[in-house]
Amino acid sequence: MATKTKSKPAGKKGDTLQGVSPETAMMLMKEMLLYRRFEEKAEEAYAIGKIGGFCHLHIGQEAAAAGSIKPLRTDDYVISAYREHTQAIAKGIKPNAIMAELFGRADGCSGGKGGSMHLFDTSVGFMGGHGIVGAQVPLASGMAWTAHYNETDQVVICYMGDAAVNQGAFHEAMNMSAVWNLPAIYVVENNGYGMGTAFSRVSRTEIHEKSSAYGIPVSIINGQDVLETYNTFSDLIAKVRKGAGPQFVDLRTYRFKGHSMSDPVSGTYRSKEEVDGKVEQEDPIRSLKQAMMDAGKLTQDQLDEMDAEARKVAQDAFDFADASPLPDDVMLYTDVYADINPNGRLFFDGRERPGFAR
Repeated sequence: MATKTKSKPAGKKGDTLQGVSPETAMMLMKEMLLYRRFEEKAEEAYAIGKIGGFCHLHIGQEAAAAGSIKPLRTDDYVISAYREHTQAIAKGIKPNAIMAELFGRADGCSGGKGGSMHLFDTSVGFMGGHGIVGAQVPLASGMAWTAHYNETDQVVICYMGDAAVNQGAFHEAMNMSAVWNLPAIYVVENNGYGMGTAFSRVSRTEIHEKSSAYGIPVSIINGQDVLETYNTFSDLIAKVRKGAGPQFVDLRTYRFKGHSMSDPVSGTYRSKEEVDGKVEQEDPIRSLKQAMMDAGKLTQDQLDEMDAEARKVAQDAFDFADASPLPDDVMLYTDVYADINPNGRLFFDGRERPGFAR
């Protein structure tokens, strides 16, 4: 039976910052404001036709991204599903490159070929958003195996939605990770729905029980509280880095927008009362603002200044993306075909890729 841990606020009684330093709390506020304003600008860009295809916003789930990713090192890995814009920013991809990718432009982080669901930048350890439900989970296990095999102390965080835990690939990856004691943290962003289906309709067990068959410890975290999330992930990452093996996290959060831009916010599978109540009571930015002000570590002027900067960064990203050229036609054929020469070296489009010898 796996160990289940429900996170509790850290710090001394009466410490509204839960033991998090004021400097770290300020950093988390700046991050979440940037995520919110970036996503709002992406929403605007989609509405006026600058972004095509699918677009899944993370508004409401900013604490889940900031609190879990900011404790990582640059050489750690993050891999995710397709609601990953803010996670990519958190791991270090520049907002300009992300917005350009959403626009399908040449200066995007995936060269304009991935769009909203497929952001990549291996230089900062962000190993992509993935459009196939659950497909990223075994990939994360492979990355964790690499770290284990090479005896590094790198950590992999793998994000998934509610629906991924009913996929066969999830269960195979859990079993292999447990057997091999891999340095991976598997995180379900538990927002209650798989697209438009309440999780209770597709499972007799709750999300936090899904790793129990494999003996992987589970933590239940209030993902709307960035301080609790940051504290818990700081501890989990440190444990995994020291050899504790895989961990499973039920990160309870809520998206304030629809599943995608083509999905109504409420009215079909969520009531307006439900959404409005969550927005009013569980906004992670508002919660951190109150905690910092109660601690005397944030003024309204400081908040307004940070918000203005976040809005400027988001607008600059929009302008950069809008001015970026479309990919050259030749990009249709680049990074598509691979050949292995007689010496066993792997080439893509005539360019050798080191480290891929047979």
